[in-house]
Amino acid sequence: MIDYEQLGLFYLGRESGKAEPLLLQSRHLTTHAVVLGMTGSGKTGLSIGLLEEAALDGIPVLAIDPKGDLGNLALTFPELRGADFQAWVDPEESRRKQVSVEALGEATATTWRQGLAGWGQGPDRIARLKAAADVRIYTPGSRAGVPLAMLRSFAAPGADADEDGVRERIVSTAGGLLSLLGIDADPLQSREHVLVSRILQEAWASGRSLDLAGLIHAIQKPPFERIGVLDIESFYPSKDRAGLALALNNLLASPGAAAWLEGEPLDIGRLLYTPEGKPRIAIVSIAHLGDAERMFVVSSLLAELVGWMRSQGGTSSLRALCFMDEVFGFFPPTANPPSKGPMLTLLKQARAFGLGMVLATQNPVDLDYKGLSNCGTWFLGRLQTERDKLRVLDGLEGAASGGSFDRAAMERTLSGLAPRHFVLHSVYANGPLTFETRWTLSYLRGPITREEIKRLTVKPATTPATKPTPSGPGSATATLSRPAPAELAECFVGASGRYIAHVLIVSRVHYVDAKLKIDAWEDVTLAAPWTPDGPDWGAAWPVDRAVVTHDAVAGVAFEPPPAPAMRKGASADLSKRYIAWVYQSRAARLPRSPLTGTIARFGEDPGAFRSRAAQAAREARDVELSVLQAKMAPRIAAQAERVRKAQARLSKEEADAAAANLDTVATWGGAIFGAFFGRGSAVSKVTQAARTTNRNLGAHDDVSAAQESLSEAVSAQRMLASELEERLRQVGGRYASDTLQFDTVEVRARKADTDVRSVALLWVARPE
Repeated sequence: MIDYEQLGLFYLGRESGKAEPLLLQSRHLTTHAVVLGMTGSGKTGLSIGLLEEAALDGIPVLAIDPKGDLGNLALTFPELRGADFQAWVDPEESRRKQVSVEALGEATATTWRQGLAGWGQGPDRIARLKAAADVRIYTPGSRAGVPLAMLRSFAAPGADADEDGVRERIVSTAGGLLSLLGIDADPLQSREHVLVSRILQEAWASGRSLDLAGLIHAIQKPPFERIGVLDIESFYPSKDRAGLALALNNLLASPGAAAWLEGEPLDIGRLLYTPEGKPRIAIVSIAHLGDAERMFVVSSLLAELVGWMRSQGGTSSLRALCFMDEVFGFFPPTANPPSKGPMLTLLKQARAFGLGMVLATQNPVDLDYKGLSNCGTWFLGRLQTERDKLRVLDGLEGAASGGSFDRAAMERTLSGLAPRHFVLHSVYANGPLTFETRWTLSYLRGPITREEIKRLTVKPATTPATKPTPSGPGSATATLSRPAPAELAECFVGASGRYIAHVLIVSRVHYVDAKLKIDAWEDVTLAAPWTPDGPDWGAAWPVDRAVVTHDAVAGVAFEPPPAPAMRKGASADLSKRYIAWVYQSRAARLPRSPLTGTIARFGEDPGAFRSRAAQAAREARDVELSVLQAKMAPRIAAQAERVRKAQARLSKEEADAAAANLDTVATWGGAIFGAFFGRGSAVSKVTQAARTTNRNLGAHDDVSAAQESLSEAVSAQRMLASELEERLRQVGGRYASDTLQFDTVEVRARKADTDVRSVALLWVARPE
């Protein structure tokens, strides 16, 4: 059987009334999706199943969770033991059923085991999910999960940031912060918004980041005299500005402010991947927050996501998924809360960068359906009222943009939906279809409380920063008298013990390899210990220039320096030795993925490289699948036409009998082919023909020449299906994320280009 998980296909359930699984191409989600359904419709189960499939495909997820349901993604139990479920079943349910918690845990485990088996899933798939992605719950404003430092810094964007993107981020940041104060700030009408935006603009234009304290001071004494044509006092008098500054100061001084200032930085790359490059399901839980705080968190997250998106390269494959549950209130049709601007930007632009947006709600009335017209996939479940249904139908009709849309048929379908049944309306399908959602791999036990989040959260360990300690025995001749080199400048690191002489080199090294298409400069600052033969470059260690000072610490003795360091001409001699060593021994060793030729960039974090290599593999897989699809589709259509003509030559009775040979039970292979070539297309006939038995065909071999022709056509179809299946299997296996291999390439420095910027005598204090 073909492994659909290796082909970028999401297993969502099965078509209603059929045994055939419903598979969705992951790249179709780059055009975004909407999930609509009332309480009890199965919306949460569908959403969690979708996120599970993304994780299994190696796609990271940023999930915003206003209700607490998404924490269920952390409840994955590969062994399906009763003891695993026991800690998470509802004690109230055990009392109602008059059974022990232990017995309820065992019963729940049995239910989950049987439910998964009924959908062709088992413990091995749960284990793959658990191994595929790290699940982490973030709780801004709370220490229950992993805190997010939302107020620590309003970091300036990089120098290469897009101008429009910076402007949008300023608007969202200012609006989100003011919403935290309960100020409904219109970007054009609110003087608070205009002032804060201008302060951020001034700071970021000069490359400066601001913290909350710095923003408060800037409000009191703005770093500019005018806003527009008005002087600052006419626009916003100092007495009124003092009120805004006081409100922000109260926020900073409040007992709960510490939880907003500590934790991990608001860095989308760090949210989506672990330091080792493993994809993450990053759940940002905001269920514990008030409305103003929720708006601040959501608008800040989305603004950062826009910035991260624009820093990525273009791709047609799904790079990451952003899911938001209960989007009601954050994307209204007429009002413009701080969250709406960045969300609309993402819906309009994220496709080009491989970022898929999935928005869900049980309240479909108060949504901007004009904005949602950017979504190519709609999942529609049971709706609460006729008003909800009419609003959704209006939205679908608008999204059709003049295309065919049978409103009456859709209304009838929506009215007859059962729980866990959804209509899939997609621009990639010939028409809507109804399906039943699969059983989730995660245990759905309902909203996760703050206390339960604490149980699920392993606090990230903090490792104190260290630097290499110079080795070598101390000298009995150390003196407080500072040596005076004839030429080399002196600098110092450390504050206690004895100063030992090192050479400090600041340089730029040029690495070039035309074959590998590498042309990169690396800034290198190294400290090397002295030996009797000169500096030991092999034992050199990188130095953070920020910790280097130009003044010695009083009372720290100096070991005698080597004589060559004290002479004139030392700088030229050391530079020459260093350049020779760089050329001979300091070749850059860069990790590479031979499958795609992806090579790590200089200074790139290993985890970031692995995630980039995995994305390159997904892109290569999708391209190869598209090529295969384009190549095979005409052959499939031609063969289907050949079968149709052969059937037409038979009498009606004989044609019916022959056609019966093409009917078969639906299979995974059929679902996979249908996902790539379209359900109900000629490829489905290929799949069915591939399952036709020789025995059945034999019943008609000698009936007539027409039947012989049909037999040959069906045999050819079978061979075509086998070829297609084998080629799909090869593509999937070649690009499977869990089989990615890495090697290293060496790139030598170009000797003539090595630029030694400075040579100094570095005194490093070593504890005695």
